[in-house]
Amino acid sequence: MERRFTFDQVADIYSTVRPAYPESLVDDVLSFAALARDDAILEIGCGTGQATRSFAARGFPMFAIDPGAEMLRAACASLVEFANIEFAQATFETWSGKPASFRLIIAAQSWHWIEPQLRYVKAAELLSPSGSLAVFGHVPVGLPAALREPFRQAFLRHVGAWGRPPEAWYLPDGPFEKWFDESGLFGPVEHRSYPWQWRHNASSYVDFLRTRSDLRMLGAATREALLEEIAVAIGDHGGTFEVDYQTHLYIARCVHRH
Repeated sequence: MERRFTFDQVADIYSTVRPAYPESLVDDVLSFAALARDDAILEIGCGTGQATRSFAARGFPMFAIDPGAEMLRAACASLVEFANIEFAQATFETWSGKPASFRLIIAAQSWHWIEPQLRYVKAAELLSPSGSLAVFGHVPVGLPAALREPFRQAFLRHVGAWGRPPEAWYLPDGPFEKWFDESGLFGPVEHRSYPWQWRHNASSYVDFLRTRSDLRMLGAATREALLEEIAVAIGDHGGTFEVDYQTHLYIARCVHRH
């Protein structure tokens, strides 16, 4: 199974434990995109709706796609009060949308899963002239010092590796600005960062780890042994802790002529 499809196995947990996005990020995206009241937003890889909710709450018509049936079920259930969202089960690669029909495309923690040769070309085709593409994601950037070594040892023991988290794609030294530039279809990229902290206990952190794509690819016994050791380490160091996070946004206007 492709890693991007593993989230569907844990849709209910994902819906509960994955964080929303900073409202200041939503403000910045909408300001940059300069949407009129009826301009439509396409969301690629909406998951269970963490970003969808914040954009839908601003009243714009939205079309949200995701390949996971269970992820969409959870999104529909949690966003049932919004009449301005239409959902479809599809990958971005296979989904057929009307050219030039969206003023803004957003991708929250999903852009890196899309086929490289297609993602910018198809986004440019779907955007109206000078429409905007906003790509963003959360990155954990700091664990408490007391937990770093126990976590490292647990990962080395059960996974055989310890390094940057999967979300590190979204850091400024990652590939996103280069990808935008290399496409030749978008103007200069604006990058913005939003720091915040996420408080966890053993249960909430283990549930979050259950939704990480790299850990979904492990055998069940290996994954459970790792998570049990992580939970014990958290209990041994006070039971609660805060993780430093940054959310990184990359946004640019389409310069492709239809």
